[in-house]
Amino acid sequence: MSRTDRPRAERTASPGPLTAEGTLLARLESAAPGAVTGRPVDRLSFAHDASHYLLVPRAVVTPRDAAEVAALLRVAAAHDLPLTFRSGGTSLSGQATNDGVLVDTRRNFRGIEVLDDGARVRVQPGATVRAVNTRLARHGRKLGPDPASESACTIGGVVADNSSGMACGTEANTYRTLESAVLVLPSGTVLDTAAHDADERLRALEPALHEGLARLRDRVRGNPASVRTIEKLYSIKNTMGYGVNSFVDHTRPVDLLLHLVIGSEGTLAFVAEATFRTVPAHPHAATALLFFPDLAAATGALPALVDAGFATVELLDATSLRVAQRDPRAITALRALTVHEHAALLVEHQSPTREELTDRIDDSSRLFARLPLMSPTELSTDAADRAALWHIRKGLYATVAGARPSGTTALLEDIAVPVDALLPTCSELTRLLDAHGYGGSVIFGHAKDGNIHFLLNEDFGTPGNIDRYLRFTDDMADLVLGADGTLKAEHGTGRIMAPYVRRQYGDELYEVMREVKRLLDPHGLLNPGVLLDEDPAGHISHLKSTPTVEEEVDRCVECGYCEPVCPSQDLTTSPRRRIVLRREMARAEGAGDAGLLAELESDYQYDGIDTCAVDGMCATACPVGIDTGDLTRRLRAGQRGRTEQKVWAYAARHWDGATRVAGVALTTARAVPDALPTRATSAGRALLGPETVPAWSVDLPRGGSRRRPVRAGSPQAVYFPACLSTMFAPADVATGTGVHDAFLALCRRAGVEVRVPEEIASLCCGTPWKSKGLTDGHTAMRDRVRPVLREAADGGALPVVVDAASCTEGLTRMLAGEGLRVMDAVEFVDTHVLPGLPPARRLPSVVIHPTCSSTQLGINPALLRVATVVAEEVVQPEDWSCCAFAGDRGLLHPELTASATAAEARAVRRHPAAAHASVNRTCELGMTRATGHPYRHVLELLDDVTSPLHRRTGDTA
Repeated sequence: MSRTDRPRAERTASPGPLTAEGTLLARLESAAPGAVTGRPVDRLSFAHDASHYLLVPRAVVTPRDAAEVAALLRVAAAHDLPLTFRSGGTSLSGQATNDGVLVDTRRNFRGIEVLDDGARVRVQPGATVRAVNTRLARHGRKLGPDPASESACTIGGVVADNSSGMACGTEANTYRTLESAVLVLPSGTVLDTAAHDADERLRALEPALHEGLARLRDRVRGNPASVRTIEKLYSIKNTMGYGVNSFVDHTRPVDLLLHLVIGSEGTLAFVAEATFRTVPAHPHAATALLFFPDLAAATGALPALVDAGFATVELLDATSLRVAQRDPRAITALRALTVHEHAALLVEHQSPTREELTDRIDDSSRLFARLPLMSPTELSTDAADRAALWHIRKGLYATVAGARPSGTTALLEDIAVPVDALLPTCSELTRLLDAHGYGGSVIFGHAKDGNIHFLLNEDFGTPGNIDRYLRFTDDMADLVLGADGTLKAEHGTGRIMAPYVRRQYGDELYEVMREVKRLLDPHGLLNPGVLLDEDPAGHISHLKSTPTVEEEVDRCVECGYCEPVCPSQDLTTSPRRRIVLRREMARAEGAGDAGLLAELESDYQYDGIDTCAVDGMCATACPVGIDTGDLTRRLRAGQRGRTEQKVWAYAARHWDGATRVAGVALTTARAVPDALPTRATSAGRALLGPETVPAWSVDLPRGGSRRRPVRAGSPQAVYFPACLSTMFAPADVATGTGVHDAFLALCRRAGVEVRVPEEIASLCCGTPWKSKGLTDGHTAMRDRVRPVLREAADGGALPVVVDAASCTEGLTRMLAGEGLRVMDAVEFVDTHVLPGLPPARRLPSVVIHPTCSSTQLGINPALLRVATVVAEEVVQPEDWSCCAFAGDRGLLHPELTASATAAEARAVRRHPAAAHASVNRTCELGMTRATGHPYRHVLELLDDVTSPLHRRTGDTA
């Protein structure tokens, strides 16, 4: 029988005694009330992780705490329900998907508590590595594990996969730095391993488990062959199978349990809380890219580079260099290289002091002179240079995965071998990739650890390709195991290598692993098919096909990097889930499943379209640069009828009147009893829908004032005040001063002349039309704005300055290709106005809210500099994110803004301040609503503190 004819493994098809999905949901509801969903839109969107596997869960549960998880585990045991814990979903080996019950452990498990001045940190599984390191940064500490996916991967996955990374090696990986954990065992027992009597509690609560772990410890230690295998395999990075090195390293059963759970990929227990010992975060670094004539020369230099104390030594093979040359941001030296058999090493020193770094640089310069480099190279401490060098390494995944043919899947694999076997392994791996038809695959990785990654693209829907992939995997396994290496160094065993665990460890240690699984999970209900699998074809079952849908959808690799920055992630869905639902709709349509398609389309309207903030933050995190907002805008455009397009196009041609009408409406609403506008808008929303009629709330301001032109004899800029100031009055109601007046006052005070076009009251950046997909109105406004600003800016001689960050971004896009430079007012004041201002009477403190637009424009550093002139202490909440007010989203769907701002609002309440500031009027409204503190534009505050009158500012203004 051909390998491709083997029957697919259906491990969890039967739910035991349950026969109806309604009964299943009811049973789950008894454990986690209000946290269970069986909607296809949820089940299908959560089915996708970063791997090439796809299994659809029967239900998704979002428990609120460890007690609900324990109750779920008891229900699962009673009714034979398989459970899979999922947090970040960045898993590359298929650990975060199953066809039983999927348990979302990210949404309600994000707590972070810094202990002992940063020496330790207690974290819940849903917090990302980046979020934890952000908290630790003020203490000069960080987590030991440093995975490249740190912006999206969570502590749950870090513990589950025994994460390491580029710099930590095996010395500071999860296994070495995890101090204790709160574990929820499959029986429902909750155990804190940090308790002084933890071992006694384990013995009392789980006597068979306690005795069994001690017995396995003695079995492993009593077998010299097992000890030798463990010493060999764990001398390098190794995440293959269970961490049986625990039996050699630890004695007490509770310590064995803790360390076996590390790297167990959710198959043994739920980690409700983890406490880590942290490592120093060295603030000074220097980086260089060393070009060698070939791979042999590069690997030959490793011992000297390791001895020189480099924190990271990253390998790029010849194919990697050719791929990197295609990147528009590639450095000059790389673009100029004619690549033949070349290889490169990206090296970096990290030091606690500038003096120590200088000494390391001097020593390394002498070392470089002795290496067979293609050209003289120096270490750089410049942040921009270092970022460009790291972009070469980190951009490989984006370049290869983003350019893959439509319908194919990107597979990023990792192996490790002893460093002295790295050269022959890389050489033979290159040959194998070419021989099996994977030409163009790149090899790169953590050279000083003998840990390399390789990336290939495969279309599992094409006949014969599964067989090809299986032949390659078998040959690769022979290569790696023949070099005394491991088939998984960092990414975890998952499904992809589960059938090879016995082959790597041998029968005896494999049986020990099976006994570990039986002791903790006797019914095999936690993540079945992951890590251990008796099905020899398990790794080629449940493979994900990728239909061709839309440009953004087709490029997505489903990595999940976008999810932590998405404003709607906790309300409805995320960019990854929006994209995979587009794929699932295409799949349903192709299969002729009209019922499923209709249900998905119906739920997608609110979940995927209406509650998307189209803020573009997903593009800042996406390794292949996808802005899911572009997709949403096109979908909205397709839903706009001819009448709506005409109405908004008419508004674009009469924008002065339209904005004044909106302002008058707000002023009128403020002048009548609150109940009247509330009832009126509620009735309108019920009749016409929430996408048509904004919701009134008492925290909305009155209308603003009409924008007026300003003439200037020798202007240094064209000022484009946003129409937001016409629709919404400023927060400082007592003086009536908004950002418009403040910016002009600051410019006068600094002796900077600016010009405001005569037609300004009728102009707009186009964002209201673009975000709604109203193409006719956007075109009408664009055709009006372009000639006016071209003339006002003297053909491009003057910059155009905008006083709302979202409008700056919108105008930048509208004027693309026009030869006009657009600047945000904060950036302009930072560079042109601040030097001419008188000394400020600084406030004690200010809390600032960067916005999605200020982040994408790159003006957050300017915002911080201006804020330091305003106040003695500047606080940027660690939990800040896009507020999702998004022009009118906060008016149409206030629940979106409430969800997006919840974490930041909690953080703001922990920082009492004299004032609160942002850079966009609607964002100020959203943050005011969320926190109860009046947010003002930072330039309004700057005007206050530099004004001779020095108006009183702050929360009582």
